[in-house]
Amino acid sequence: MLTDCLQAPVMAPWSPFSLHLLLLFPLLLPLTRAHRFSVPNASFNHLVLAPDQGTLYVGAVNHLFQLSTELKIESMAVTGPVIDSPDCVPFRDLAECPQAQLTDNANQLLLVSSRAQELVACGQVRQGVCEKRHLDNVAQVLYQAEDPGDGQFVAANTPGVATVGLVVPLPGQDFLLVARGLAGKLSAGVPPLTVRQLSGPQPFSSEGLGRLVVGDFSDYNNSYIGAFSDAHSAYFVFRRRGARAQAEYRSYVARVCLGDVNLYSYVEVPLACHGQGLIQAAFLLAPDTLLGAFAAGTSQAQAALCAFPLADLNRSMEQARRLCYTTGGQGPNGMEEATVEYGVTSRCITLPPDSPESYPCGDEHTPSPIAGRQPLEAQPLLQLGQPISAVAALQADGHTIAFLGDTQGQLHKVFLNGSQGQVYHSQQVGPPGSAISPDLLVDSNGDHLYVLTSQQVDRILVAACPQFPNCTTCLQARDPLCGWCILQGRCTRRGKCGRAAQPNQWLWSYEDNDCLHIQSLLPAQHPRQEQGQVTLSVPQLPTLAMGEYFHCAFGDYKSLGHVEGPHVLCVTPPHDQVPPNPPGSDHVTLPLALMFEDVVVAATTFSFYDCTAVQALEVAAPCRTCVSSRWQCRWCPQGSHCVYGEHCPEGEKTVHGAQEVGIQVREPGACPQVEGLASPQLVHVGLESHVALHIQNLHYFQGLPASYYCWLELSGKLQKLPASLEETSRDSGLIHCQAQQFHPSMSQWELPVPIYVTRGESQRLDNAGDLHVTLYDCAMGHPDCSHCQAANESLSCLWCGDGQPACRYGPLCPPGAVEQLCPTPSIDLIEPLTGPPEGGLAITILGSNLGQTFNDVRIAVTVAGRICHPDPSLYRISTRIVCETSPAPSGTAGPVQVAIKSRPPGISTQHFTYQDPVLLDLNPQWGPQAGGTKLTIRGQYLQTGGNVSAFVGDQPCPIQEPVCPEAIICHTMPQAEPGEAVVLVVFGHVERKLFNTPFRYTANPQLIAAEPSVSFRGGGRVIRVRGTGLDVVWQPLLSVWLEDEAQVKALGVQAQDVNPRRSCGAPAADPQTCIQLEGGLLQCSTLCSVNSSSLLLCHSPAVPDGALPKRVFFSLDNMQVDFASASGGQGFLYQPNPRLVPLSHEGITHPHRLKPGHVLDVEGEGLNLGITKEEVQVHIGDGECLVKTLTLTHLYCEPPSQAPQPTNGSGTLPQLVVQMGNVRLTLGPVQYEAEPMMSMVPVEAQVGLGLGAAMLIAAVLLLTLTYRHKSKQALRDYQKVLVQLENLETGVGDQCRKEFTDLMTEMTDLTSDLEASGIPFLDYRTYAERAFFPGHGGCPLQPGLEGPGEEGRHATVRQGFTQLSNLLNSKLFLLTLIHTLEEQPSFSQRDRCHVASLLSLALHSKLEYLTDIMRTLLGDLAAHYVHKNPKLMLRRTETMVEKLLTNWLSICLYAFLKEVAGEPLYMLFRAIKYQVDKGPVDAVTGKAKRTLNDSHLLREDVEFRPLTLMALVEPGAAGAAGNSNVHQVPARVLDTDTITQVKEKVLDQVYKGTPFSQRPSVYSLDLEWRSGLAGHLTLSDEDLTSVTQNQWKRLNTLQHYKVPDGATVVLIPQLHNGGTVSQSLGQTGCPSGENTPMLEDSEEGGVRLWHLVKATEEPEGGKVRRSSLRERERERARAKAIPEIYLTRLLSMKGTLQKFVDDTFQAILSVNHPVPIAVKYLFDFLDELAEKHGIEDPETLHIWKTNSLLLRFWVNALKNPQLIFDVRVSDNENAILTVIAQTFIDSCMVSEHKVGRDSPVNKLLYAREIPRYKQMVEKYYADIRQSSPASYQEMNSALAELSGNYTSAPHCLEALRELYNHIHRYYDQIISALEEDPVAQKMQLACRLQQIAALVENKVTDL
Repeated sequence: MLTDCLQAPVMAPWSPFSLHLLLLFPLLLPLTRAHRFSVPNASFNHLVLAPDQGTLYVGAVNHLFQLSTELKIESMAVTGPVIDSPDCVPFRDLAECPQAQLTDNANQLLLVSSRAQELVACGQVRQGVCEKRHLDNVAQVLYQAEDPGDGQFVAANTPGVATVGLVVPLPGQDFLLVARGLAGKLSAGVPPLTVRQLSGPQPFSSEGLGRLVVGDFSDYNNSYIGAFSDAHSAYFVFRRRGARAQAEYRSYVARVCLGDVNLYSYVEVPLACHGQGLIQAAFLLAPDTLLGAFAAGTSQAQAALCAFPLADLNRSMEQARRLCYTTGGQGPNGMEEATVEYGVTSRCITLPPDSPESYPCGDEHTPSPIAGRQPLEAQPLLQLGQPISAVAALQADGHTIAFLGDTQGQLHKVFLNGSQGQVYHSQQVGPPGSAISPDLLVDSNGDHLYVLTSQQVDRILVAACPQFPNCTTCLQARDPLCGWCILQGRCTRRGKCGRAAQPNQWLWSYEDNDCLHIQSLLPAQHPRQEQGQVTLSVPQLPTLAMGEYFHCAFGDYKSLGHVEGPHVLCVTPPHDQVPPNPPGSDHVTLPLALMFEDVVVAATTFSFYDCTAVQALEVAAPCRTCVSSRWQCRWCPQGSHCVYGEHCPEGEKTVHGAQEVGIQVREPGACPQVEGLASPQLVHVGLESHVALHIQNLHYFQGLPASYYCWLELSGKLQKLPASLEETSRDSGLIHCQAQQFHPSMSQWELPVPIYVTRGESQRLDNAGDLHVTLYDCAMGHPDCSHCQAANESLSCLWCGDGQPACRYGPLCPPGAVEQLCPTPSIDLIEPLTGPPEGGLAITILGSNLGQTFNDVRIAVTVAGRICHPDPSLYRISTRIVCETSPAPSGTAGPVQVAIKSRPPGISTQHFTYQDPVLLDLNPQWGPQAGGTKLTIRGQYLQTGGNVSAFVGDQPCPIQEPVCPEAIICHTMPQAEPGEAVVLVVFGHVERKLFNTPFRYTANPQLIAAEPSVSFRGGGRVIRVRGTGLDVVWQPLLSVWLEDEAQVKALGVQAQDVNPRRSCGAPAADPQTCIQLEGGLLQCSTLCSVNSSSLLLCHSPAVPDGALPKRVFFSLDNMQVDFASASGGQGFLYQPNPRLVPLSHEGITHPHRLKPGHVLDVEGEGLNLGITKEEVQVHIGDGECLVKTLTLTHLYCEPPSQAPQPTNGSGTLPQLVVQMGNVRLTLGPVQYEAEPMMSMVPVEAQVGLGLGAAMLIAAVLLLTLTYRHKSKQALRDYQKVLVQLENLETGVGDQCRKEFTDLMTEMTDLTSDLEASGIPFLDYRTYAERAFFPGHGGCPLQPGLEGPGEEGRHATVRQGFTQLSNLLNSKLFLLTLIHTLEEQPSFSQRDRCHVASLLSLALHSKLEYLTDIMRTLLGDLAAHYVHKNPKLMLRRTETMVEKLLTNWLSICLYAFLKEVAGEPLYMLFRAIKYQVDKGPVDAVTGKAKRTLNDSHLLREDVEFRPLTLMALVEPGAAGAAGNSNVHQVPARVLDTDTITQVKEKVLDQVYKGTPFSQRPSVYSLDLEWRSGLAGHLTLSDEDLTSVTQNQWKRLNTLQHYKVPDGATVVLIPQLHNGGTVSQSLGQTGCPSGENTPMLEDSEEGGVRLWHLVKATEEPEGGKVRRSSLRERERERARAKAIPEIYLTRLLSMKGTLQKFVDDTFQAILSVNHPVPIAVKYLFDFLDELAEKHGIEDPETLHIWKTNSLLLRFWVNALKNPQLIFDVRVSDNENAILTVIAQTFIDSCMVSEHKVGRDSPVNKLLYAREIPRYKQMVEKYYADIRQSSPASYQEMNSALAELSGNYTSAPHCLEALRELYNHIHRYYDQIISALEEDPVAQKMQLACRLQQIAALVENKVTDL
């Protein structure tokens, strides 16, 4: 109960901050992820662990949290903030402490008392008083001091001052040892160390117990680090200074005997870690070591860890105690080594020498507190670079591991090995900079460490061995608790490795161990054609037991291993099981693993090679490739084969491989090979040429004649030339290829042609290197004379003037035709044509004969008469010169001239002009610092030079469009800071700056909101984007990325530049709608219009059907902002385009006839998914049809009163056009029907025509016309009603919003209350009985009373019922029983339901069996209805199986109710109650101002005023739990409430968190108004002051008694029967009915009661008058014609509750939570039944599912919350719930929901929502159908778990007793049915039933 949790600490009025706290509370929802717990905005202080159950408790500022071992939250309590001041003792009245203010309550001490199952929690407020809470639920307060004395001030009242403590379990009771520092001016009187009671009348009091008395606490200022205990003593580690002699701080440890409640045994000694500073953290590692972390370094910013043996520590303390007891504190050298500290009067004394042994824990006469002077010193084990804030340690597997938490949030794991410590792992746990709390806890198993920081709790593995996947990482981790278990193949703790004690089984990183590995293989590889043996050398191979073996795995092939010492012998796989070589490879490498069972012990790789594949790797040198490979291959030259092992054929010489052993000559150079060309390499095309080649190592072919061939590869084709061999020596020779002319098609002037030689046609000889001849053609690549003469002399190319001048091969040109001088240079193009007067511009000159070398043109070029300096690196022979211009005056112009040597110059036709570019201005002059602004720089002569670049400040401004003479357009780049920047344009090497108009970078635009967030795929919806600085954006776009390549291709979109270039003078192009991006994405964009600096108007881009939107974002020049970021997290959603049906059912070309004044109804699908009615435009011709209502399926608009004109080209009739964004739909022509005009035909003719027509019209036609008229009328009424309803709802919108805001505030308060008290769910037993037996009150099964002498029969009857229970387990008996009972005419529907519920109760422990019975009966029921009307099945509860189904669902859905649907259902009920109570309710008629049900609507206007009464709550009431004083509770009432109504509302407030059944009855209490000291007035509904007038007595109200606002009232017990107080409902056994009797009209003495309105005259019960037809019609019209003001009240109530109705329906009809398995199981079964009986109509299946679940269970739950919760439901609340339940029923119906003028108002209310709810139902069914099926095993498992919920044996016996009564009624018929069944005869079922009857039937059947 949140109220209780808050109220107790406050001790002062807390209303000023209560709303603040409750609004804050929803922000404190825990964020729990794997191994971490955190709460937003919470600050954690302490962490403790309950050792027995492993539960964790976190003390935080203003909260306590209870966590499971997995850090899942189990419970939570709120402890603050409270109104408090550290300068005040706890107070009741705020006047006692005027400086008090809202103060956060930090947790200062948190301890677990295992014996009492209590949690001790002490906060900083109220001077550090403590409270006790239950270990199983921290929200449950067990003790809280109401008026604590100073002896109960426990913890320090300042958060920065530490408090430590221990719970000391002593025989009989527990005590508390608490140590705290000095804090605040009120804490000087609190001793630093106290012993306190944990139980008794004053828990936490130190009265009569030991205190460490201090003369002046501030002199010593103890700062405590930690408190620890072992079996005998408690130890406190702290820092302090001395009174005078010791001004500096030192580290100490104090010891106290655990049984010493007087602190006589207190001894302290100094601690010193050699050369280090003060102690910062400590931990007692039982049983022998105290670990301390000390500050270190010159600035104390480092740390050292020291270990103090507990034996040495106790020895030092015993020495100090002995000296103080026996020698007055003097040591052997006469120096003072022990003294009595803390400024007390006691002194060290001289007692007998055996005093320390006689008084091991001191006594009254021994000195205390003793302080030793000699420090206990230790050497540092370890030094760290940052301060340590927490220490913990454990001993595991014989090793000591310490855990150090530092001030930066890092956790260090340390291996303490002898006198050294080694950090082997560090990890960041908390946020950087957040210190780890001293509460560093190791769980009881030693497996996990819990780490606390101020923001989170983390659960960390002590040894994370499993996370290391292999031996190497396991040993490299150097975790002393981890090692590699070889035969298990995993990293484990030593205890988890079964053979760890044996050598070479468990490898530990701190021993000289290497991971098991295969050291060598013999052989290292193997030919694939042979199967052989491989020896694996494995050092330190573990020994296996008898019958265990290693085996080798070559890939998938396994062979048994034979172990010989460190060697394992394995057989390789046969050749057919070796995988093929990869393409292009001569071997395959397989993984080779040495395995034990399925575990890889060691692994390597092994290769299988193929010599025949080797020679194919290099076709140019097959022999060399074979013998130089790394395999043992050899070459047979005569056969050209590469072989393994085997010799070449007899008589054939062999070229041996490089890997063969014992062979002298085995180099690759021994192969027969072609060494190189013996003829020239260059060959001119067209000339007959001879090619000769050197060949070596011919001795392999000696004596073997053969033909030779040369092979040339020309243009991709092989050309074979016969060749001859000329032997020049025994081992070498020349190959002469036949002479040949070559005429290849040449695309280049040189063509290398590969060449090789074969012996015969197939035996290719090796090429020693790259062998080729080069064909060339002088005419290729030498287009002019300069090129030709510049060619290499070795080519013999000449410029030949014979005929057509060309470059030719020398011998081919006649001698007289050779030209020695080249023609004059020719200039074709110069670029650019303009340049700045400063010169320095690079000009490119293109032409021919522009020199043969660079020296030819070095000084040969002039531009406009000025020297131009050529660039040698850019010169190209004959064709290109690039030169740099010289300066010249602006306006200078002229041609370019090139003069080669003494020849006449070449002159260009183009002229170059020197011109001076000028910058004038720029537009715009500002833009965002993100860049992207399209900047236009205006000026003159800007097209100067070919290389123009622009800059804004230091940033380049890329020019993305052509440079024009008067404008340059560039796009700015991002800038780091806002500010001004000068614009610079560079023309070549010349700069121009625009100083007078700088560009200003402004802050980037910010987007704050964007709405709406949904659109149709057609786009065009206006999106309003709000922000700041939006007017600086040049081109704001709304873009969407689409993913669908097919759609991209369909649109014909090509990859394009986002900013396409345009020519000078052309208008700027609009941005393209869609462009293709890289990666197959399509980007569609629309241009936004800048409305102002704070508003953009964008149109949603269109999205093609089938394309998938990946991202929707705003492109603000260079900035991209996701839509979700701009809209506060709401992503943009595209809905399918709406579909509209043509107006005329005959087709879109047929006109729709419209009567003037009628509303136009347009039908469709998905109409309001992406637009609102205000955005839809509907036109009829040139007139507008005003949209009134837009629903999912209908659009209603009001057409113009007169027929509008058709638009151009649309025909003679106006067309109806609907525009929804970009979606434009034409629905056909509209024809206005003319108003009927007075006929001009004579009366006589009219009469004749009328008679003739009447004779021709048939009766059927008349009926048809009548029906159509009625249908159209109903449709028009429906449309008008919807329009009227929408207008009304719009009118009450503001009122609804205000009401909803008030309601949500109340619901927030309620949610906070529920955090503490919980939702008042009925316990399962009560819930089940109410569900099984509705209308039977609280106790449906009354136990029978035994009469005198019946005790003897009791056992016999019980035995009979036990046998009956066993007999029910027979499926045949049970089905026969059910069928027989249902066949009896006198067995009523009520009897069927009752027996079905008795069976449900009797078989509750066997739900699997009950489910099987239900399936069988449902199958029978379906077979019955299939032959009648299947849609009627399960419509009512007429059979036992239908009631069984109801009960089964109630059982299976109880958990879903509690976990999912219960909360929204309860919140709906409470919202209804709150809204009803806000308005007047007539206590006599039951009518209310606030309702949804028009029959319960209070139509009269009743003036009322809300009041707040202060209800005094006596001690012991629910609202005063834990409070021994009277306090006030505010209660909201109305001045028009009757006294009974006031009492109900006051009870609701006082017993806010108490279930209704546990509250006192409103009729057992009186309401007393108290004013002043003596003013007591008891108020009642009727008394002597009641006003009676004209036989009407008015019930008394607060208005009647003139009770003012803020009045004080109290509920007092009514006295009955001489002063006995009536019992509350919660104390009685079984309630007889509802505890809310309604006031009825009383006519005693002719006086009738009334409250707000007088009831109308009602006819007496037996004298109902027959009203005339006219009167009944008038009454019906009165009921229908509700005035608009009353309908407005209903709509206002509906709008206020809408969210809660939606939430409830969503919880019921959503699959976001896991659907209960029972629902899936039931629906699957119904699907099976439909399939079995051939029912394909989806409507029938929809009805079955609706009848079985939604109408059978959920409607009942909606109408009757008292079946689920322990609440009272008033008539008004029930009436509202009935309307909501009816809405739910209508939503489940298949038929279309239409309303008209005659529809009940209750159906009108939700007419617009029901289509949406229908969709939810259909989606719910579809989602369940698509989910994975519920298996029989899963269902049975769930049922088995549910079976144990109801364990009431007496009630089961009562159910069997009542069931037997029904059997008894039809005993003969049941026996007959059993005897007629042959199977039942064999099972003797009738006989067993007769035996049961014999046991039970003895006239006494009561138990």
